[in-house]
Amino acid sequence: MELFNVYPLFPIDIVRGQGCRVWDREGTEYLDLYGGHAVISIGHAHPRYVEAVSQQVARLGFYSNSVVNSLQRQLAERLGSACGYEDYRLFLINSGAEANENALKLASFHTGRKRVLSAEKAFHGRTSLAVEVTNNPKIIAPINDCGHATFLPLNDLEAWRRELAKGDVAACIVECIQGVGGIRMATPEFLQGLRKACDETGTVLICDEIQCGYGRSGKFFAHQWLDVRPDIITVAKGIANGFPMGGVLISPKFEAVYGQLGTTFGGNHLACAAALAVLEVIEGEGLIENAKRVGEYLMKALGEVNHSVVKEVRGRGLMIGIELAVPYKEIRQRLLMDEHVFTGCAGTHVLRLLPPLCLSMAEAELFLEKFKKVIAS
Repeated sequence: MELFNVYPLFPIDIVRGQGCRVWDREGTEYLDLYGGHAVISIGHAHPRYVEAVSQQVARLGFYSNSVVNSLQRQLAERLGSACGYEDYRLFLINSGAEANENALKLASFHTGRKRVLSAEKAFHGRTSLAVEVTNNPKIIAPINDCGHATFLPLNDLEAWRRELAKGDVAACIVECIQGVGGIRMATPEFLQGLRKACDETGTVLICDEIQCGYGRSGKFFAHQWLDVRPDIITVAKGIANGFPMGGVLISPKFEAVYGQLGTTFGGNHLACAAALAVLEVIEGEGLIENAKRVGEYLMKALGEVNHSVVKEVRGRGLMIGIELAVPYKEIRQRLLMDEHVFTGCAGTHVLRLLPPLCLSMAEAELFLEKFKKVIAS
């Protein structure tokens, strides 16, 4: 049997990682400025993470959600304290798409409505509802195109208000920093206005923090820069540093109904042990503060690169987009193959930087040196 080939692969077999570095099978070292799609939050193979996961799998890796799992309760308490949402409740699943899927279902159960407003260039996942509110027709199968989603320009508050005034919208779902959309940022005026309009129309406001959350922006959640409290917050990626996990943070206004939501693997013992270790390291090593400090330095330095290739630098913390005046393909390829630096991309012209939150100033300097070398040549 062969693999179902849906990924365009670089010819690199990564077999080991440490911090912000990874190594391929031939022993070549790479600087990881992508973190495996923003998944690696505390760094590869962090000793505390390795210890916690190893100890847990030796005790109990899995039992179903039909019994008490004290690790889930510990995680909910620890996460609530870390992010400032102690009064919210946590539903655990396996991925970001599932988090958004369940958030949208919960909003529909709560309001009795079917329609969702989403932003142009949004990416919310590939499962049924999540992909329907993703603004990319290429990945929406005919069976998923059910007409529930209306796409509107990010930050065009009046357009969102007009749709909300129709009274049939269950939820507005927003990435406060769009990842796949090219590091496009919601403004305070937009999100605060949207919060008010949702309150006036009985609509649920969902903030998708799957890529921009968990400390990446320099605050625990990106929406906290905008002084807004969503009704539902979705998380995944960095929550367990590579172990498959997602979560939905749910405000007190929602009723928990037995059997309405469910999952087999979500919130299992091993996943919770990984997620608890992540929070311990983030807090113990000041990684959110580090993301803010190193990110601000990188943004400033990239903005000062005196080269016509760099058109604009956008982002917060360690979620940075470098918009280029030329397609990114050759530059990204040379960074990887010649300079051994992993970066991400968005659209056709944006390099996306999503490194582990432990990226050091020295590693940031190293990236800048290699980036300048590539664009100069």
